[in-house]
Amino acid sequence: MPRLDTNRAAEMEVFVRVVSLGGFSAAAREFRLTPSGVSKLVSRLESRLGSRLVNRSTRKLQLTAEGEAFYQRATRILSDMEEAEREAAGGAAPRGHLRINTNIPVGMRLIVPLLPAFLEQNPDVTLDVVLTDTVVDLMQERADVAIRFGPLRDSRLVARKLGSTRMSVVASPAYLARRGTPSAPTELTAHRGIGWTFSRTLSGWPFRSRPVATSTDAVASTAPGMAASTATGTVVIVPPAVVRASDGEAARQLALGGAGMARLSRFHVGADLAAGHLVPLLEKFNPGDREDIHAVFLGRGGPLPARVRAFVDFLAERVRVEG
Repeated sequence: MPRLDTNRAAEMEVFVRVVSLGGFSAAAREFRLTPSGVSKLVSRLESRLGSRLVNRSTRKLQLTAEGEAFYQRATRILSDMEEAEREAAGGAAPRGHLRINTNIPVGMRLIVPLLPAFLEQNPDVTLDVVLTDTVVDLMQERADVAIRFGPLRDSRLVARKLGSTRMSVVASPAYLARRGTPSAPTELTAHRGIGWTFSRTLSGWPFRSRPVATSTDAVASTAPGMAASTATGTVVIVPPAVVRASDGEAARQLALGGAGMARLSRFHVGADLAAGHLVPLLEKFNPGDREDIHAVFLGRGGPLPARVRAFVDFLAERVRVEG
């Protein structure tokens, strides 16, 4: 079994400083040692190597041929060690492969359009980009950074908020022309909803129990598919799902096509609402809840790799979420 010698790097560093500073005394002052202590370290190094590195018979420091060769090699080794530590600690220029996992709407509208500028600023970084609305385990999927909506549950993750967006129930004009426009949340149980193939923190759609404009107008009593919360003044509706989607972009396309109503972020459908391709519904009953958008990454217990830190800082500066 090879011997573990934790003093090799220290001996090498002392020897290099003795040579570069021109003597034992100068090196001793830098390391806050005595000149004899520095001399003993160099002697121990020579003994371990079985070669004389420094001629001590002259007043001026003089390297042997072996000492000169060792000095050149040791200088490079110490430089490589410093660079490796700097890179591992995040102090070096960003480099290496970065794996990004993002939800589809944010990925398509915010993240992907910014990537060319990030790559231009960081020419030594390469990327993998995976777009999915499924919440992945960063360690299992070997992702460096993920973009996530909503509450964060994994205590191993560090999060940096990029923005937040309000939620709204929307439908296309064609769907409303066929099925009618609801005037109260209770009417949604007779409509066609677009749901999700994955579990959500809240299984239904929350609404105020009373409209904002006329606080004296009560919503009709709780109907099937509707759960009331008197503590918060909200009700949660679970509309019958005619179709379930695996991601927000698919749900948006289904809503645009008139398949049913969907509850989506204003960030995601803002342009559709402005163009009249989708219509917001029951805004008087909208509870005003928002979903935060975070960049999350594994970072507890140590410094971030430079490529991760650079990407998260880049997003924090560039991403603008409205709605």
